[in-house]
Amino acid sequence: MRIYTKKGDDGTTGLFYGGRVWKDDLAPEAYGAVDEAVAALATARSLATGELAERLLSLQRALFVVAAELATAPDNRHKLEDGVSRVTVGMVDQLEAWIDAVVDEIGQPTEFIVPGGAPLPAALDLARAVVRRAERRCVTFARAGGLEGSTVISYLNRLADYLYTLVRATESEWQPSRFE
Repeated sequence: MRIYTKKGDDGTTGLFYGGRVWKDDLAPEAYGAVDEAVAALATARSLATGELAERLLSLQRALFVVAAELATAPDNRHKLEDGVSRVTVGMVDQLEAWIDAVVDEIGQPTEFIVPGGAPLPAALDLARAVVRRAERRCVTFARAGGLEGSTVISYLNRLADYLYTLVRATESEWQPSRFE
């Protein structure tokens, strides 16, 4: 079996459970941005060790669930399994628990930080920014009616918040930004 099908040569792409859309439609823009977030998390994971590396891998897998939901036409979403190919409230709740645990350990921010004191927090911050882009693409998709009843936006919002807390937790030298 070959990896290429040539079906996309006309500028369209297939959706899960059928249907084709233009590659620059709102759904492919949204799940494409999520794919970028998976890649950004891969960079961060390559720099992490232990529990953090495992957590980042679980986040990459969760983003596959997000992408699956985005790549399914709204009238076919009933075919998706919760937690396997559809984002759940429990997934959002898990991120909130992880955020709270980190904040309990390192405290609330009191100053702006400039990430980049080390490769891992820099990679985490890039992943955070890419997740925010994916969130914006999903908002556009939602405003067009493509995400009714979905928790994708909440999940991405919380994921970016969690990545921000990880940046703070892993940054070796917090540097307050100065507006001079």
